[in-house]
Amino acid sequence: MHTTITAATAADMRALGTHLANHMHGGEVILLSGPLGAGKTTFAQGFGAGLGIREPIVSPTFTIARELNGHFANGTPAHLIHVDAYRLGGTDYAPGQDSVNRLLDELESLGLDEELEEPGTHTVILMEWGEQMAAALADERLEVHIDRPLDTMVPEMARAGLPVDPTSAGDRIVTLTPVGPYWNQFMHDLPDMPTMGKRQA
Repeated sequence: MHTTITAATAADMRALGTHLANHMHGGEVILLSGPLGAGKTTFAQGFGAGLGIREPIVSPTFTIARELNGHFANGTPAHLIHVDAYRLGGTDYAPGQDSVNRLLDELESLGLDEELEEPGTHTVILMEWGEQMAAALADERLEVHIDRPLDTMVPEMARAGLPVDPTSAGDRIVTLTPVGPYWNQFMHDLPDMPTMGKRQA
């Protein structure tokens, strides 16, 4: 089962991130995916705000992972690990080693493999570009995928069967897919956001 939400503006995307973060308790793994420019960092900024993190949330592309401290809605300490797996998995590996194992090796070298397998009671992991890793390590996770609209200003290209690039304008469609019993119950209990587009299960 999955849920789709329409985010018409950057403020909507931040609000969605904040809304989800307000219902975190610790021990959660969230996988964030979508094309470049879809709004992943904007979502992460709202998520950080919902955890009471005062430091700016930026893409950790050049550091792979950032660790930030805040607090949950009930006031207990929160530890956010924000991972960008875009650059994980280079070329210096043994022949025949598959891409998942390459990524897992790099996670282990960063000390993040155990965090993914069993996050601490005050830890939340938000991972961008980590579809293969999270699926291999985290049995319980929430997958958040953001789709950008296609550029409707070039309909003649679409009619001709030519590739049409996503546009920076227009609504984002956010799909929330729970994996595992914890997240299925979480999504069942999650209140709707009255200011956002309709949720569809």
